[in-house]
Amino acid sequence: MSQDPVVGYADEDAELRDLIRRYVTPERRYLKLGGGLLRFEETEYDRFARRLAEDAKLITAHELDTLLEGGWRERRTAAWLIAVSRRAEFRERIGELLLASEVCCVGLAYCVTLAGFGTPDDANHLTAYLDRYLRRPDLNYDQLVAMSALRYIDLNLGDKKAARFLSPDGLWHQWLRGRSGGQHTDTDTTYLSLIRRLCAFVDECAEPRPTG
Repeated sequence: MSQDPVVGYADEDAELRDLIRRYVTPERRYLKLGGGLLRFEETEYDRFARRLAEDAKLITAHELDTLLEGGWRERRTAAWLIAVSRRAEFRERIGELLLASEVCCVGLAYCVTLAGFGTPDDANHLTAYLDRYLRRPDLNYDQLVAMSALRYIDLNLGDKKAARFLSPDGLWHQWLRGRSGGQHTDTDTTYLSLIRRLCAFVDECAEPRPTG
């Protein structure tokens, strides 16, 4: 007997609601996953990191898949849980979601995840994104953080995948010149520092943390 599609859809909704309650909304986690966590006081920082690490160990691959089908809050949370739990099997999925850029407010999470994995394959996902979206100066998406994530991987691997974008006539400078308002402010250092500090946070979460 085939499953009633309406019942199946209701079950999926119930599952998603439960996952949101368990992983996304506690203490408004989805809002804190990003640069804001770097401004926490030490006690709050440690507590937040510990609880994120605990949930990263608990959540299953199926549950992560379900969250990645949700909206920006669910996807952002899932990406961070993937990064902290080092689940490199999600690399392709994260790369595809970054390239598709279907929802807002998630690109930084995807870029941190790829930068944290830090392999040539992760760099390839970032270059694919930049190849597509640096050709669109009308779109101010996640080009800045994607470039910084790529440079972060290059620095760690001693590679030069970002070099072709950064040449004087490369897509990076073309995109900067074409942005609305003609802004040419050099933000490379700021965003590279952000990626580095967020990846350091991921590393801290991935290490065993004391309880109590």
